[in-house]
Amino acid sequence: MPKVLRIINRFNLGGITYNVSYLSKYLPQQYETLLIGGPEEEGEESSLYIPESLGLKPIIVHELKRSINPLSDYYAYKKIKQIIKEFKPDIVHTHASKAGAIGRLAAFSCNVPVVVHTFHGHVFKGYFSSFKTFIFKTIERYLSKRSSAIVAISGIQKTELTKDYNVCAPEKTHVIKLGFDLKRFAADKTAKRELFRKNFYVLPEELTIGIIGRLAPIKNHFLFIDAIAHVAKNSDKKINAFIIGDGETKEELIKYTESKGLTWSEKAEYRQQITFTSWIKEIDIALAGLDIVCLTSKNEGTPVSLIEAQAAGKFIVTTNVGGVKDILNPKCGLLSEADDRETYKKNLLEAVTNFSEISKNAHTASEEVINEFSYSRLCREMDELYRKLLKV
Repeated sequence: MPKVLRIINRFNLGGITYNVSYLSKYLPQQYETLLIGGPEEEGEESSLYIPESLGLKPIIVHELKRSINPLSDYYAYKKIKQIIKEFKPDIVHTHASKAGAIGRLAAFSCNVPVVVHTFHGHVFKGYFSSFKTFIFKTIERYLSKRSSAIVAISGIQKTELTKDYNVCAPEKTHVIKLGFDLKRFAADKTAKRELFRKNFYVLPEELTIGIIGRLAPIKNHFLFIDAIAHVAKNSDKKINAFIIGDGETKEELIKYTESKGLTWSEKAEYRQQITFTSWIKEIDIALAGLDIVCLTSKNEGTPVSLIEAQAAGKFIVTTNVGGVKDILNPKCGLLSEADDRETYKKNLLEAVTNFSEISKNAHTASEEVINEFSYSRLCREMDELYRKLLKV
């Protein structure tokens, strides 16, 4: 029975936890999997309920933190090495940057036979200075060279990793799309929609626009606020906007909202133009209540919020970053370049103005997305890769 040690950065609410949980639970029975990762950080919602709901018992490595801290990183490395020595995995599979660096170094030190890393995104654009980016590229080139295989979650991401940034060898890099249980996003949508809109006092005639994700500079929620202000000024339609998530830029975003002359609230009972909801665990209910879903990021891997939104049959307005173009049905969304603020604002206004017509197309893509990003397909393709690497 092959043993897999699966390592993620931290158990914060987001697509990665779903992805690794489904892999840990639903790989063929001949695998024994242990899932470990760091805790959520301040401003984040814990996602431990996701693996625990599947009967998994993850190990928390408290020293594994998002920020670079030599002392914490060293202790995380030592603790992961100890787990490797006790568990004796045939495969160490790391997910995302921090876990990928510390986890792979520990695996190499312990001579683990197969070491795999999945890039859920990358930090080679929009995160750091050119000098720091060069350092991270150099580190990733070293780690990738020693890894047994690299997994990219979209064709576009593979091109970025192998050609644009030259951090991985093409022959070693495999495209395996993310996988989830998306059927809940297409189920009971009418009841869920009524519940969300009742909870947030949304009027029947109001169009709801939402953005979902961590409040961080790379997510560029400021562009979302700009676009809402543009629509409010140039459209007669009543809109209600929701920023779903939490994080370090929240106070800045609230001040920016005020500077744009928009009203805001953190409480559902106060009807304002923008509601900061913080995290919502039942995201299928939130998506059922929304009409248009936005993404304004400067950089992404494959944004899970857009996969879920399409599964729920929602129209999307997004920046063209990372693997977005790989997952977005052209009939179901509008794209603009990350640095083209004017086109983004025009796209959202167009979506609001023509919503009754364009929303029909979004509903047709739901079933296709549910099948394309299913966890059963993910597990099947990962099993094939593992078998190839183990030579069984």
